[in-house]
Amino acid sequence: MPKYIFVTGAPGSKWSSVVKNIYSSPSIDQSDYSEARTYWHSAWGQPELMHLGAYFDPGMEFGRRFMRLPQLTKAEAEVEFDRPFKGIGTRIIKSHVFSHHLDCIKATWPDCPIVLVRRDNDACLGWWVRCGQFNITYPNYQYYSNLEMMAMHIDQQNQDIDDFAFAHGASFDIDSNQELACRLGIEQPPAKYHQLYNLGDIEVAVV
Repeated sequence: MPKYIFVTGAPGSKWSSVVKNIYSSPSIDQSDYSEARTYWHSAWGQPELMHLGAYFDPGMEFGRRFMRLPQLTKAEAEVEFDRPFKGIGTRIIKSHVFSHHLDCIKATWPDCPIVLVRRDNDACLGWWVRCGQFNITYPNYQYYSNLEMMAMHIDQQNQDIDDFAFAHGASFDIDSNQELACRLGIEQPPAKYHQLYNLGDIEVAVV
């Protein structure tokens, strides 16, 4: 099993649902979970837990230096990756800003898979707004400042994800969380977490 699974996607890409539906795999270290690191929303009509576990981004508890990830040593980065965890198993490390540093991650941790989550720019922005936008309590999106800035960051993050996927010949062709677990080399999550990505207008690739 890999030491880390890196996950990135723009705000509103529904990347949190992709994480949630592999998080329950017995292979995953879930010790980063706490009630404070959750967010429920009712965008589907009923309150549902969608955000859970540590997020690593500027303005957050972890990953405040990850906008400059290539300037960190491997050891420095791993100290930060490991801070929320105290268990065993593969650790999911998720950050929006990883989208800008995918070449660095691939070169530094070549044995660790990178999960790329993709939706169209307008779909991302609309879903993020529907889920609470700046009122989302976790993770904290205040560092994006306003809707215009958020739209710009979504565009840039999706573009960098697309460029990286193209450079590595990666196809956004993974159909479900079960297939994703197989690609990642982790045990299957419980059947109740079954997720078909096309039903959520989600595209997922692994590099």
